[in-house]
Parts: sequence; C-alpha cells; structure tokens
Amino acid sequence: MTRAVLSIGSNLGDRLAHLRSVVDGLGHRVMAVSAVYSTAPWGGVPQEDYLNAAVLVEDSAFSCADWLRRGRDLEGAAGRVRSTRWGARTLDVDVVWCAAVRDGRLAACRSTDPDLILPHPQAHRRAFVLVPWLDVAPDAVIEVEGRSYAVVDLLARMDSTERAGVRRTEFSLTDTSL
Repeated sequence: MTRAVLSIGSNLGDRLAHLRSVVDGLGHRVMAVSAVYSTAPWGGVPQEDYLNAAVLVEDSAFSCADWLRRGRDLEGAAGRVRSTRWGARTLDVDVVWCAAVRDGRLAACRSTDPDLILPHPQAHRRAFVLVPWLDVAPDAVIEVEGRSYAVVDLLARMDSTERAGVRRTEFSLTDTSL
C-alpha cells in the first residue's frame, strides 16, 4: 500500500477541466483534494498563470512508480506535450511525496531514479506546491537534504512574495456546479 501527494497544474486550454480530469481519473484512490490556487508561472518561461492543486491518494496495489505512470497517463490524455522545460502545459502531474507501509507503519519513500526522485527535489522551494499540500495534509513532513521538516515550517520560512503569489480561487475540483 502506498499513499502519495500529487501536485497538479495547468495553464493551457480548460485549466479547471484538466485538473478535474486528474481527480476523476484517480477515482476511489483520492483521499483528499485541496482548494484550487492561481499562481504565476515558475521557471522564467513567459506564459499564462497556472491553476494548481494537490491530491492525496492511496492504493493498496500501487507502488510509488505506479503513481508516476498514472500521472503521465493522465497528462497524455489531456494532450500534454513535453517540449520546453518549465513551459506551458495542459496538465502537469508531479509525485511530490510518497510513502509505503513498512513494519506496519507508513514510511516515506526515497528514490534517486532520474524519472522519479522522491521526495520531489524542488517541492520545498515552491509555494505553489506547499500551500495546496497543507490543505490535504496539514501535518505533512518532507525530507530535504537528509533532514525532516514540517511543510508548514518550510512555507513560513519562504519569502513572503512567493507565498503571496499563491492565490486561492473560488474553483473546486470536486464540485462541478461552478
């Protein structure tokens, strides 16, 4: 059994529909969904703002690599094209954190596989990841360079302009009446 936090984002096409497609595509595996946030693009490539969210998922049959595969399948279904690093995209699904049951308890997984580095190597630097993550897991902890940190503490230490750039929207990924 694994539990994972997926950071999802979109800034092309029907951004909200792309994010909702992740929740729908994960179905019964979804344990919690964050609010939807509007954020400026990260990485220096000129483009439109993103809608971002986090999804907490769990499955008794999934490994951490299965979450990556499922995320890429969902990206493909949304027409994701990987052409420009940090460029605009219909859908981005990142496995930010993953844990598996070991000795009867949930323990964070580590991976140095270039396709799936866990925990995500940049998550602690990105308010657009940390803010939604706290919505789905307020007590979240992430390892950074061999030390464990509460996500809430990492966010508090982040530059205030970075935090202020993550703006909660009125959108919901679970209420389709909006």
